Amino acid sequence: MLRTACRPRYLGLLVVALALVALGIIAGRWQWSVAHDVARAEAVREVQERPVRPVADVIAPHEGFPDDGSGQRISMRGRYAGEPLLVVDRRFEGQPVSWVLDRFVVEETGANLAVVRGYVPAGEDPPSPPGGTLEIVGSLAPPEAPDETGGIDDGELTSVDIAQLVNLWEGDIYNGFVFAVSEDGVTAAPQRVPPPLPDTSLQFRNVMYAVQWWMFAAFAVWMWLKVVRQAARQDEAGEPAREVEEST
Repeated sequence: MLRTACRPRYLGLLVVALALVALGIIAGRWQWSVAHDVARAEAVREVQERPVRPVADVIAPHEGFPDDGSGQRISMRGRYAGEPLLVVDRRFEGQPVSWVLDRFVVEETGANLAVVRGYVPAGEDPPSPPGGTLEIVGSLAPPEAPDETGGIDDGELTSVDIAQLVNLWEGDIYNGFVFAVSEDGVTAAPQRVPPPLPDTSLQFRNVMYAVQWWMFAAFAVWMWLKVVRQAARQDEAGEPAREVEEST
């Protein structure tokens, strides 16, 4: 079979088959990427289409985080209290940054809600929050898992862990935090942190397109092997006949 495969004709077919394999792999990877992009775009559209809801309609102090709460935009009225904290070891567009985390006392309940007002470059001090009563809109997020590297050290922490904040801030607390989107009447604010997208699944249609392209690539290899195998069998069947003719 190897001798048959090395003939110019079948080597040419091999080049064609490998070109089809490359096409199938590239097209399949592109469709797989599209499956992610389409799912992400749909998640963004779904979040943007959700109406802004009052915080009391979504979550209450000390209650568990709602199943559909991630990414929900909420509005609340209250005031910032205390000094800002820094959530360190974060990155934005490849650059090291720190989130600016503030304590927001919700007027309706008097409970504390952790608000990420934005970010500053790593090593910079956080800006002070605005004073007075104001209304803010933000994207709700579940609390982060505690980081075993340490707790709150000199105004810095490594995760938005509500269990740490409850020991720092007096009063009730919400079991979640908010990425600030807007603050009524505030003109100077740190650069906002884009709210993370909720978990997304792949777009099934584009996944199937990707699988079809990869199957096409495998079929090209299988077809070349089949052609070469058939030619090799014909060669093997023809050799005894030639030997008989030569002996006579």
